[in-house]
Amino acid sequence: MLVRHRVFAVALGLGALLRVVTMVGFGPAMWFNDSFDYVSVALHPRPHSIRPDGYGFWLLLLQPLHSFAFVVFTQHLMGLASGLLIYLLLTRKFGLPGWGATLAAVPVLFDAYQIQLEQLVMSDAMFTLLVTAAVTLVLWHRKMSWPVGVAVGALLALTALTRSIGLPILALVVAYLLIKRAGWKPISAVIAVCALPVLAYMGWFKAVNGQFAMTNSDGVILYMRTALFADCHKMKLDKRDELELALLCINTPPAERGRTAQAYLWWDDQNQLHVFGSGMKFTPEINANASAFAKKAILAQPGDYLAAVGKDFFRAFGWGRPLFPDAKTYLQYQFGNYYTQKLPTWTSYKGTTDKDAERYENGPAATREVKPWSDIMIGYQKVVRLPGTVLGLLLLAGLYGVAVRWRRLGGPVLLPWLAAVGMILAPAATAEFDYRYLLPAVPVACLAAAISLRHLRLPRRRPEPAS
Repeated sequence: MLVRHRVFAVALGLGALLRVVTMVGFGPAMWFNDSFDYVSVALHPRPHSIRPDGYGFWLLLLQPLHSFAFVVFTQHLMGLASGLLIYLLLTRKFGLPGWGATLAAVPVLFDAYQIQLEQLVMSDAMFTLLVTAAVTLVLWHRKMSWPVGVAVGALLALTALTRSIGLPILALVVAYLLIKRAGWKPISAVIAVCALPVLAYMGWFKAVNGQFAMTNSDGVILYMRTALFADCHKMKLDKRDELELALLCINTPPAERGRTAQAYLWWDDQNQLHVFGSGMKFTPEINANASAFAKKAILAQPGDYLAAVGKDFFRAFGWGRPLFPDAKTYLQYQFGNYYTQKLPTWTSYKGTTDKDAERYENGPAATREVKPWSDIMIGYQKVVRLPGTVLGLLLLAGLYGVAVRWRRLGGPVLLPWLAAVGMILAPAATAEFDYRYLLPAVPVACLAAAISLRHLRLPRRRPEPAS
């Protein structure tokens, strides 16, 4: 068996080795600004106002071990598992040769930024695996039974509870199953099994935060999306709007507002939300007002909105990796970032961020660089990455596969291709471009491209019959 899959076995082994070097070089884990909210949820379980709690509960589950090293170990396994799912699906169900399926898994196994993201205390590795697993399960079963629908629904529920963008993937999967005429039983199972935990979470959120929702941040983040172009002189604000929304108008002319929208949410010296006080940005009232303001801005300035979305969408496909949205965020995606040796002492839910991390770890939690292993990965990251242009080419290959299968509405290529495009487009449409938002799209983009181009290979091998 191992000889038959030796090419992939070697690639998987090398990918695992790189992850071991990373863990030794940057232990116990690496940190991002959002990491500390997840740790706080694990220490003090509650529905977080900004993001769903799925990953926080994963940390809670692992808390008895008091080891961020083990947390990131599980995340590295998730990264390897995503590559394995790509390989298995392409070889077992679509008849690709081992080398071809391995090539499709290479970006997930070897991209330095993928490995670095797995080393961060962040939800992205889990989210990537859940999306890849859901798409794999749907494509694996051409004729889906209701038990498979239950499994798919459970994966999608976990996806939605891990990141808010996971909920639209449910709609995408259901639409795909309707196109493929999967039958009402499996489709109903997918919807019901996904909806029940999500609705339960929203009920818990309402009991604690007063709003039947996943978060109190979607409207505020959409406000951030419009911050660079919203012009209150072009928006038709009625008397009620003037009372509730006028405070959100940005007086700086659009041409002078800089190049990053995130400044108008996270930096109190530059945004309008600071008028409500520090820590008061994510309440039901402010979220509703920010949402109403943003929607009025979009309706009043649709051209400016589409230009902003298009700019961020196509920013994903540049060859280089320019500094964006700001130096602090950019550096957190680099091995050897500024959280090494010392954690920030920000105020948290019941303490400070550094003390929360130390409590979870039951000891020092700041990243410790260990040479020469850290230097190996710092050098590796300068050379081995998936350029955005290559990601764009993968999407074009997937689009080709959808186009040539137009009589079958895209065939099996449609689901992974739409999932990849959607995961790149959604942040551009509702928030702002960020490099880490691209990585969850890579596995499904690779699947779409590989399935599209499989008929070009030689020699041809008969795929296994679908179950």
